[in-house]
Order: sequence, then C-alpha cells, then structure tokens
Amino acid sequence: MNILPLPARLEPLPGAFQLTGDTLIYTDEANRLNAGYLQQHLTLPTGFAFLIQPEIDTALGIHLRINPALAHLGTEGYHLLASPRVVILEAPTPTGVFYAIQSLRQLLPASIEYKQRMSGEDWRIPTVEIYDQPRFSWRGFMLDEGRHFQGKEAVLQTLELMALQKLNVFHWHLTEDQGWRIQINAYPRLTEVGSHRPGTSRGLLGKQDGIPHTGFYTQADVREIVAYAAARHITVVPEIEFPGHSLAALASYPELSCTGGPFQVATHFGIFPDIYCAGKDSTFTFLQNVLDEVFELFPSPYIHIGGDEAPKKRWKACPDCQRRIRQEDLKDEHALQIYFTNRILKYLSQRGRRAIGWNQILDAGLARDAVVQYWLGSRQPLLQAIREDQRQVVMSSFLDAYLDHSYSLTPLSRAYRYEPVPAELDDAQSACILGLEFPLWSEHLRSRRRLDYQAYPRLSAMAETAWTPKAQKDLGSFRQRLVHFLERLGIMGVSFASLEEAQPSRLKQAFGIFTIFVPQTKISVK
Repeated sequence: MNILPLPARLEPLPGAFQLTGDTLIYTDEANRLNAGYLQQHLTLPTGFAFLIQPEIDTALGIHLRINPALAHLGTEGYHLLASPRVVILEAPTPTGVFYAIQSLRQLLPASIEYKQRMSGEDWRIPTVEIYDQPRFSWRGFMLDEGRHFQGKEAVLQTLELMALQKLNVFHWHLTEDQGWRIQINAYPRLTEVGSHRPGTSRGLLGKQDGIPHTGFYTQADVREIVAYAAARHITVVPEIEFPGHSLAALASYPELSCTGGPFQVATHFGIFPDIYCAGKDSTFTFLQNVLDEVFELFPSPYIHIGGDEAPKKRWKACPDCQRRIRQEDLKDEHALQIYFTNRILKYLSQRGRRAIGWNQILDAGLARDAVVQYWLGSRQPLLQAIREDQRQVVMSSFLDAYLDHSYSLTPLSRAYRYEPVPAELDDAQSACILGLEFPLWSEHLRSRRRLDYQAYPRLSAMAETAWTPKAQKDLGSFRQRLVHFLERLGIMGVSFASLEEAQPSRLKQAFGIFTIFVPQTKISVK
C-alpha cells in the first residue's frame, strides 16, 4: 500500500472493495464539498457516476462523515476503513476527511489520476484500516514568482500536488527586486512598470541575455487561486517584502526611495542598495495601502513580510532617514530598521493579522509575536528566542530544504533525512516548531518543466517528514513507495527528476558544495 506520506498507523486487511457503476458516495452536510471533490476525481477515469446521497450508516458504498469521537486525532487527523462492502472516511473535521480522500486516491491504481475514461482497468481498493494525523501543523511549500512569473495554471497544478501530499501552506513570494506580481488598484504602476524586466540574467556576473520577462496576477486571478487552495484545505500566505528586495516597487514609484531614482527593475539576482526610505511617512502610507488590498484578497491569518537583506547605505546618506533617527531617538540605521518593521507589525496586528519573517525577525527590539522562518546562520539566537520567549518557528534550512539547489548538493536522501526540530530543545520547547517549509527560488526557473524538476521528488520526501511520525520514517520504505508515486505524478503531467538524477553518485555529491556557485543555486538570496 504505497501511500505517501506514510500514515501514522496502517493495518492491511484481507480482501478488496470494488468500484462499480453502482457505487454511491454517502455524505453528511459538512462534507458536501469533499464529496464533490471525490466524485470528480473518481468519475473522470472510471466513467462511473458515483452519485452523491445523504449519509445512511448501513448503506453499501463510500461514506464521508464527521465523527466527534475522533477528536483525539486533531483537526487534520482521520480514520479510513476499507472493507469489501463499505469504505468509511471519517474525521473530527472536514479537513481530516479531505486528507482521508488523498490516502484513498493512493490506494487506487495510479491510472485514477487520468482526466479521461480508462477502459479495462480494475478499480479495486485494498481493504485496510488507517488512523492518521500529521506530525506538524505547518507543512509548507514556497514558490518565488518575483524573479520568474509562472502563471495561474502552474500555481493551480502546484496546489493540487500539494493537496495530494497533505501539504497545507502555500507561501507565495509575490514581490521582489526583479518583479512585482500582484495587482494593487491604488498603485497601478506596480504592475504597469514593476512587473516588467528588460532581460533575464545569465551567469554569476548578471549579464543580460536580452530576453524580456513579464507577468502578474490580477486580483481576480488571486481570488480564484485562493479559493482553489481553500477547497483543498491549503492556506495561501502572501509575501510582500520590505524594506529590502523592493527595487521593482521603486522603479514604479521612485519617490518612495531615499534618492528619488530613476530605477530599473532588476535584471539579475543579488542584494541591491536601493530600498524603501524609512524617513518618509509616504513610505508607510504606501505599504499600509498595499497591505489593505492584500488583506482583502488573502484570508490567511499570516502575512509574510520578508524583512531581511536590507543594506543601510542609502539610509546613512538620506536626510529623511537621519531625521527619523533623531526624532525617534534611535541608535543607528539598524535600529531604524527595527522601528520600520515594528511600525508595520503593529499595523498588521491592528488588522488582526500576524507577521512571519526571515531570520531578521529575531533581532532584539522587534515585537515578539512574529513567527520566525529560520533558513541560515547560527542557531543560538533561534534557540534562545524559543527558550526565553516561546517564539514560534517555521524551519527551512538552507542546505536541507531549498529546492532550487542542484541534486548533487541536496540529493533525495538528504532531503528525506532533514530533521526540523533542533536536538537541543526539550519536548516542551519543541512545540514551538510549527513545522517546516520548502522554498523554491526562481531566478533560473524559466519554465514549468524546470519547476517540476527542482521540486520533485524532493518535495515528496519533505512532505513525509512534515506528516509522518519521526520514529516511523524509513528511507528504504519511502523509496519503494516513491516509485509508485512517481508513476502517479507522471500521469498528472509532472516533469520530475528521475531517481538516478535525484540521487547522484557519491562522487557527484562530494563535489556538490561547489554547485552553490552555479546559477541554479543562489547564496546571495534567501
């Protein structure tokens, strides 16, 4: 039974449940949407109708229902029982039932993923009983579209693949030096200017290859994507970066800078000196207006603010920033960034949202309720923040979880063995680790094929770490199940790396660290 990620408890039983043209789906009211989702996935390849009926406990067929007695499994846990006469998918919440459906999909032949009728298939479900729940509450995938725009269809497919693997947070990186990818009605130049770059980069020196790049999401696109994610029990967390990584915004509205520009949307990766001016009140008015529209589009309780890699060169020479330092009795430009970030954090809090940011969110003086996304550097400040302030953390280790790395640097086995909970923490402190997230930065991600290749099969390995109890993880078992899972992905049109590519020879791995200097890996960005 090749379910991925591996369930917490699975017991095979004798026999099988046969899907036929007479099989019905019975559901309670709470699971009507789940029933429709299941019906669609089963009907297309089988050709059977799978009519949906109100729940009748004694009826033969597939049952979707809420069972409060399973509350001990948490809000995402479920119970799946497949016998020769009935299949029961039950949980304390509709989210749990949805995840039971994902396991049911994987109990069926991989051909269940086809979008047209497949004649001659034997649609059997092996009989089994599963009790399952996730290890972590935050099981995320981050897609950077600031550097390369992928488009709505790629994002929708990404969400469908996330759902299949029981991932529940889509971190959507939408603003960067190289592009602004979300329509903001109050500031139309953000997409009129900021979504266009004159050429992409090639090589470490950032030489232009003359290929222009453009693209952004309308607010209608965003609403469609957010709704699609919600139907799959995925929270979309947008990232709107400040004060750094803001050159595309400054090219659109240069008056928000310290120098007044003019600026060009960045054409290569790196850290740029021009950032939002911290001395002008108009900067904060701009960011608050942008966030107001973001709040309307994204119901997520979290907003990612970036917050790192902000050079202070312009602030040191800016009269407005120096005036702000004196007025607020700040020590220096570093303290000015603390002031800047806290001002936005307060605004988020007033609107009922919570910030998440990269390592710099740990800096002394910042509001302590923001979630930390740890990615690189000494872990001592992180451990101290957990022990002293119970800071909540999402783990994204640079050398273990970054999917834009080559497979020689981060092979499949390393991705699978990544353990997000620091060994120095005791059980109570470990509860501060919300989970883990796998970033895919896109400076060299110019096609959907490349996106798939970088993500898979490593994202599947990481999904198992996010869901499966640590004691039950086994690389050998995972590899066996992965072979069948990749067949499923192939039917779904995913251009994954082969197992030979995903696990290079020891010689290639020995030289993997050198790939940190080739274009597909970017040490100069997060």
